[in-house]
Amino acid sequence: MPRPRSTETRERIQAAALELFAERGVRETSLRHIAERLGITKPALYYHFSSREDLLRSLVQPLIDDASAAIDADEARAGSGPIDARELLGRYFDVSYRHRAVTALMIRDIAPLGELGFVERIVDWRRRLTTLLVGPDADIAARARAIVALGGLGDCLVLLADTPLAELREATLDAACAALGILPEG
Repeated sequence: MPRPRSTETRERIQAAALELFAERGVRETSLRHIAERLGITKPALYYHFSSREDLLRSLVQPLIDDASAAIDADEARAGSGPIDARELLGRYFDVSYRHRAVTALMIRDIAPLGELGFVERIVDWRRRLTTLLVGPDADIAARARAIVALGGLGDCLVLLADTPLAELREATLDAACAALGILPEG
């Protein structure tokens, strides 16, 4: 039987870690637990990840990179005219949905992510997205509506996870827009 390639093993480790982190929490999941779940040795796991934090970072970094790129692009768009709030929220939904398992982990077990510096990045995204949605000089009520829209969007991905994607996306965007005072399409 051929041995799995290194990238396949790395991806299997990440998938098992994400499952265990969701089941047990990050702090309650050791590299030994992950190795046992996969039926590999700890040294084999250490070949791919030097620590639990390294493994956690490898799971979260793609979301960080994708969200940062999307927000950078939206900020560039804003420089050439007004941003459509529903389209911006749709792009944010799409990025969050692509990384929904990590998004769920972030909502359920944020403390270990804070220790790795990811919470500051998330707070920065929210500030930047809030500014894109309501402008830099918006009053507290408008900013609060934007924050509720963004937070609710992420919560919907976790709490309504069994909903078909098209239905979830539409309902979530309608609700986020309603929080902003924007009527649904149609």
